[in-house]
Amino acid sequence: MEITFFGQSCFEVVVNGKKILFDPFITNNPLTEAPSESFKPDYLLLTHGHGDHVGFKDTPDDNDALSILKNSGGTVVSNFEIVTWYQNHGIENAHPMNHGGKWSFDFGTVKMVNAVHTSSMPDGSYAGNPAGFVISSDEGTFYHAGDTALHQDMKQISEEFNLDFAILPIGDNFTMGIEDALKAAKYVGANKVIGMHYDTFPYIEIDKSRCLGLASEAQIELILPTVGEAFNI
Repeated sequence: MEITFFGQSCFEVVVNGKKILFDPFITNNPLTEAPSESFKPDYLLLTHGHGDHVGFKDTPDDNDALSILKNSGGTVVSNFEIVTWYQNHGIENAHPMNHGGKWSFDFGTVKMVNAVHTSSMPDGSYAGNPAGFVISSDEGTFYHAGDTALHQDMKQISEEFNLDFAILPIGDNFTMGIEDALKAAKYVGANKVIGMHYDTFPYIEIDKSRCLGLASEAQIELILPTVGEAFNI
């Protein structure tokens, strides 16, 4: 799978020729230079509604995810409340899900799993409960945790899936820090972790050397990609 990191929690993953984009925070992200118009995903997966995941803009009823969906014609996949919000803003290609459910798409299977966080849209409307996603295909299986604390439900992921890697938040303050993220990696059965949700704002700045050292001690391969970097797993 080819993976490109666009800062915060935004990744584009190409699975079986389909572009899957997670949590675009583009326009007002201080670390991202790519314009939102350049994204043409086949699917846009949103873990929750916060502005640093759907991409807040200057008006509360506009965001990067909405612009990307209008420009690309891609399908938004999220919980029922978020999908309904986008449908009410003119998006026709949409697939609602909820926690514990799974669906087979043309690239593979998506299962929505629990996350411990909060959620609302940038306009203040209710965005349901936050989530993570497990993506399974013949090219591999991975977990995008979204924004979350460490929680025991993560252990169920390793009972059902054999993960090739996990994408986990490590910035602390709003989500897990590195210590809990490494515990989460053990819970979900991932020996390879891609870090996310760090360095975008002062609250979530990390000591990369320390994080890499702790990961090495835990025998976890921690990948900290630079913004805009594409790599293969």
